[in-house]
Amino acid sequence: MNKSSSHTVTVFSTPTCPYCHMVKEYLQGKNITFDDVDVSRDQTQAMAMVQKSGQMGVPQLWIDNDVVVGFNKPVIDNLLNL
Repeated sequence: MNKSSSHTVTVFSTPTCPYCHMVKEYLQGKNITFDDVDVSRDQTQAMAMVQKSGQMGVPQLWIDNDVVVGFNKPVIDNLLNL
């Protein structure tokens, strides 16, 4: 069973960001399904990300209605009930 079945997860990232790659590998290793948004290619999504979080930095994760800026494992695990 997929642990994220009750969670909606979106990762905002760029191809050159090492922490973006790390957080995506971490989620994949935990069998968490997520949408990956490349904000270097999608300006509309980049603006939405900044508007919601007030931050330009990546990675950003939107887990349900919560925003996590950076690869913060304890917060990610808590929000996903891991």
